[in-house]
Amino acid sequence: MEIGVVKIAEDKDFEKLKQLYDNNNDWKLDYNKPDLSVWTKTVPGISFKMVKIRTRFSDIMPETLYDVLHDPDYRKVWDTHMIESKDIGFFNPNNDIGYYSMSCASPLKNRDFILQRSWLDTGGEQLIINHSVYHKDYPPRKHFIRATSYLTGYIVRPSRNGDGSELGYVSHTDPHGKIPVWLMNKVTQIFAPKMVKKLHKAALGYLDWKEQNNPNYKPWHFPEQITAPRIQIADCVKSTEEKNTKANYVDESELKEIPRKHSTIMDND
Repeated sequence: MEIGVVKIAEDKDFEKLKQLYDNNNDWKLDYNKPDLSVWTKTVPGISFKMVKIRTRFSDIMPETLYDVLHDPDYRKVWDTHMIESKDIGFFNPNNDIGYYSMSCASPLKNRDFILQRSWLDTGGEQLIINHSVYHKDYPPRKHFIRATSYLTGYIVRPSRNGDGSELGYVSHTDPHGKIPVWLMNKVTQIFAPKMVKKLHKAALGYLDWKEQNNPNYKPWHFPEQITAPRIQIADCVKSTEEKNTKANYVDESELKEIPRKHSTIMDND
């Protein structure tokens, strides 16, 4: 899936995610603890590295983890960095476009994305992928930097140990803004373990929360529940503002190191 290209995801798109996740060739192991490993990979022509995470939740079933990753209402509960999330529209029951904005630790600028998301449930594993696209009604916003997801994906599988679930995460995202090198280097050291910890905590509380919050509403399983409008391909182009102005990429390269509790743009303290 190319940046800006909107189309129904094919088997080869999901296979690309699986190959990146299952093949460790050309990946550098940066963090290795019991039930959590993090790799990075350099991509020619792009300053930010690709990141890969493999973790195991022995006390979370795969179907629960998959629902947590999908449920937009529950995300408002556990994703403390989310400012806004909005369904722009859908193509079919497994492909949609949405807007997502997130807070970043001061003095960094907040980021936002326009993403096409696609998902596949094979029964044995569940896969979710996204990449950045455009929409004429969602130009870059003031006080935000429009970030780019070249590829971000999740793989949910039964644990290899036979208990609980395995979560795979692959992301190649450019936040733009010329984030300083020291902050780039902390992404795998700090962000990845924190993200895993927060997601695990969210998954532990999901079933009880869902029982009290529209328990039968799961449009990612039941397409008849989708309420978003159908996407028109002709609308998935750069906005007029985006065409006529330069991207609002603020130079953050001279920032001094942020204190430990704010040491990553997506700190999960």
